[in-house]
This record gives sequence, structure tokens and C-alpha cells, in this order.
Amino acid sequence: MPITLNDLPEVSFAQIDINTILNDMISGYEQAYYESTGVIKKLYPGDPVRIFLYSQALREFQLRVLIDDAAKQNLLKYSRDSNLDNLAAFSRTYRLQPVAAKVKIKFILSQARPINSLIPVGTRISPGGELYFATNTDTTVMSGTQEIIVDTTCLTKGKIGNDFTPGQINILVDPLPWISAVENTETSQGGADEEDDENYRERIHMAPEGFSVGGPSGAYEYFARQYSSLVNDVKITSPSDGVVDIRILLQDGELPDVSFIDGVKAYLSADERRPLTDKVQVSAPDIVDYDIELTYYISSDNTSQETLIKSKIEQAILDYEIWQRSRTGRDINPSKLITNIQLAGAKRVDIVSPIYTAISSSSVAVLNLKTVTYGGLEDE
Repeated sequence: MPITLNDLPEVSFAQIDINTILNDMISGYEQAYYESTGVIKKLYPGDPVRIFLYSQALREFQLRVLIDDAAKQNLLKYSRDSNLDNLAAFSRTYRLQPVAAKVKIKFILSQARPINSLIPVGTRISPGGELYFATNTDTTVMSGTQEIIVDTTCLTKGKIGNDFTPGQINILVDPLPWISAVENTETSQGGADEEDDENYRERIHMAPEGFSVGGPSGAYEYFARQYSSLVNDVKITSPSDGVVDIRILLQDGELPDVSFIDGVKAYLSADERRPLTDKVQVSAPDIVDYDIELTYYISSDNTSQETLIKSKIEQAILDYEIWQRSRTGRDINPSKLITNIQLAGAKRVDIVSPIYTAISSSSVAVLNLKTVTYGGLEDE
């Protein structure tokens, strides 16, 4: 099994224990005083010199922390921000830049036109506010047509353009007198912010896998992650000779839509990435539904914090839902859910579902129904 960055040992380039630094300064002062005067001097607590040395020890501590951090920036496991970009230059792995979301928009005519008509490139549609999607090309609406679907791209790059469900992008900003309505026919997707350090660091670690075309699972995973910083998890299997099955999960466990899957497949199937004999198939993981049904209780000792704890527990359950769907092959684990809730402040949890369920490497667990009941306060 390949070594991950988390498997690498922790390292330190400077002693940064404040007590060790202070003790070294005190013993050094006492030794120097004796060598200079021949008199044994002990710096007891409260001694003005000891107080001064303590202030200098704090300055030394801060300096050593900076030295340790600066040295660690030369290591992939610890490097961050622009230091990580410079470290990645050795393998020619560059940070993925923001990408705009895309969506298909249906243009509905007030009535069929007797002649061909043009929807100009750049025609803007909006869900409201200052966010706009624009048509990618000039589109000809043939005579007699009542409606047409057009590809559009968000004019603001990043995740901000994602997750508008069908019908929410419905304002024609640049009017066409013969268009009566517009609406998106699918959920907008594909927008990504600049790649964060965590994903970037993982891609740099995998960069040697990309020195040739795909073939090994690590190479296909490297190229899949290179396609978009939205890719959070990749599972590669070979169900039969010559067939490469690739399952993709996006950030926060979001399932990729058809357009995203087609984009990944086209990217991986390029001649410079795919061995001639490989047949690449890309899809979302198979979904395994599970329910959450539980009752939790709060200790009566925490009555004054009851509202705050309930809010933390709601967030803990939401965090579990995201954790559960963020990796393919991650078993449904009620112990993780109970731990989350107790760490949030619950006294105890009575859980009906989920029950522990093993998940195959090509599947992902996704919440179906959620029933969470607050049982009230209980004595210890």
C-alpha cells in the first residue's frame, strides 16, 4: 500500500519547549557567574535576574518557533501558501485556478418564429442579485421552434455559481423581445475556487504517478484530480481486462453530474494520458441509502447551556452526514455519529439507525431520512 503524507514521521528543527529554554538560560547564567567571580550564585524564583532571563526565554521561544516553521516550509507535509507553490515547481505541478460553473438554460419563445433568429453569444441570465450566466456561443433558433436549450457559463469564477437547482436561474438580463421565459434545466455545477493547500499537497505527492500516461491506478487518480480541484475522492478498479472503472466524488460528498463526468472521461481518454488498450469508464459511486433515527439527552447540570448544546448537536449530526458521504467505500459507522453527538455535549444517545453496514469500494453512503428527537434533560 503506498505511503501517504500522514504516514511520514513528525520532525522538528528546533527545541521549542519553554521550560527547557528557561532552564538552559538559568544554568548558563549561574555557570558563567561562577567562572567570572568564583562565587556560586543560585537564581531562585523572584530573583530580578531570573525574571529578566524569563523575558528573554520568551523571546528565544518565539524565535525558535519561527525557525522551526521556516524550516518545515521546505517539506511537503508542512508547506503552505506560496511556499507550497514554489515547492511544487520541482515536479511542475501547478495550483488549479478558479473555474466557472456551467449549466444548460432553456429559452422559451412566446411563439414559434417564422424565420431563423439569433441568441447572441454573451446573452446573460441570472438567478437574481449580481450573479450572471452567459451563453457560450451564438445560437440560431430555427423557424418553427418553440424552445431551445443553450450551454451557459457563470461570469464569476468559483463555487458561487454551483447548486442552483432547475428553475432557479430564470431572469433574462439582456432582453430578447421574442423570448417569454428562461430557466435552467439542471443543477449548475463545475465551479471551483482556487485549489486549497490540502488538495494541492496531495496532488504534488502523487505527481510522480503522472510522469507517464495512465495505467497504474495512481496515475489515473493523479490525472482525475488534475482535471478539477472539485474532485475530492477517486476510486480506480478494473472489473475486466482492459477496462478501467473510475468513480468520482466531489467536495463535501457532492455527486458529479453528467456534464462533469463526461468532462473527466474526455480528459482521461486523451491520447497523451490513456494507454491505447485501456477502455476508460467514469461514473459517480453507487449510492447506498441509510437513515438517521435517534434520541439524545442533555445533562441537567447543563441546563443553562441547553440551547447552545442543542445547536452544537445539530451541527455534529450534519458534520457526520458530510463525513459519511465524503469517501467511497466508507462503511456506515454509527459509533462515529454517537461520538460526534457526545463531544457536542449530549449526556447519552439512543440510536435506532443507522446500524453498522460495510460499503463496497465503488459505493458511497448517502442519507435518506433523518429523525432526530431531543429527549430533554436528565440527571447524572
